Amino acid sequence: MDLSSTAGSLKFSLKRGALVTAANWQVVVVQFVADTLFKTLLAVPIVGGLVLVALVVGGDPIEMLRLEPSQILSTMVGVLLAQPVALAAFLIALGLVLCGGSVLMFAVKAGSVTVLLAGDRAAGPIEQPPLRLSSLTQANQATVERFTTGVRSLFGRYLRLGIGLTIVYAVLAGGYMALVFGPPATAALDGPLAVTLASLALILAVTLVNFVYLLLQIVVAAEDCAVWEAVPHVARLLRRRTRAMGQVLAAILALMLMATGASILATAALGLIAFVPFVGLAALPLQVFAWLVRGVVFQFVGLTGVATYLRLHHTLQTSAVQVRPSDGLQQVTRA
Repeated sequence: MDLSSTAGSLKFSLKRGALVTAANWQVVVVQFVADTLFKTLLAVPIVGGLVLVALVVGGDPIEMLRLEPSQILSTMVGVLLAQPVALAAFLIALGLVLCGGSVLMFAVKAGSVTVLLAGDRAAGPIEQPPLRLSSLTQANQATVERFTTGVRSLFGRYLRLGIGLTIVYAVLAGGYMALVFGPPATAALDGPLAVTLASLALILAVTLVNFVYLLLQIVVAAEDCAVWEAVPHVARLLRRRTRAMGQVLAAILALMLMATGASILATAALGLIAFVPFVGLAALPLQVFAWLVRGVVFQFVGLTGVATYLRLHHTLQTSAVQVRPSDGLQQVTRA
């Protein structure tokens, strides 16, 4: 079976991506640890904001934490808007943590993509049965040296990509806020249906932006090019592999939704156990274990998507120029 035709199949593409990611399981763990650290650091200014709000209104921070997330957010916004100094301190702390955590994630992503790229190039036809341990060993290219080399080589370009992503996020958020909270341009835009449609449009736009952003990261690493040079590669990839890319994206999103649903069911089941005397003591370690499994599965699915897109880009690049002998000469044709 031809390798390029095999990679064009959704089944074999996802299988190859999953096997390459599993072979380089170290990057899954690194991504999980970095993501957990980022979220933990992000919780620090939020808890600090709750303490500020409690001090201002004279309430109990523990009681505020028991509220619904929407109620916590509305209470914090309402109180901090009346206290400009407290609001400025909260925004500065939150901004510093967001910037520092984002820089950390850019560096980790640079190393992870570099390792997966090397693993895909070394794996051979790993997606074709039978699967052997030697194939997984060959695909395992996760070393400290390769990871740090990828960080040094790609960090600057990934940082510029991240800044561009932040600007796009700001434009989308500004447009959404203006549409939802600003004066309506027409009577049709003033109603719950308009807000719902705007929210769905925002979710779709963010998903597509993240998708293109991920493809730019992949092409920058695979071609070792500048960000602006990666744009035509991504456009060509989307144009030539529209169906395959859409299928992979839909499959990855479906896996994410399935993992989220399973996580919600597991959390609900463990919540019921927590009310049982004595037996409920076992709920805490089970909840921690479920949280660990959920985080690792999410990172594995995400990196499987990265490895799959890497392969699709590689097969498109290798099929772009074919050399065919004709009448004693070699003619270069475009695929």
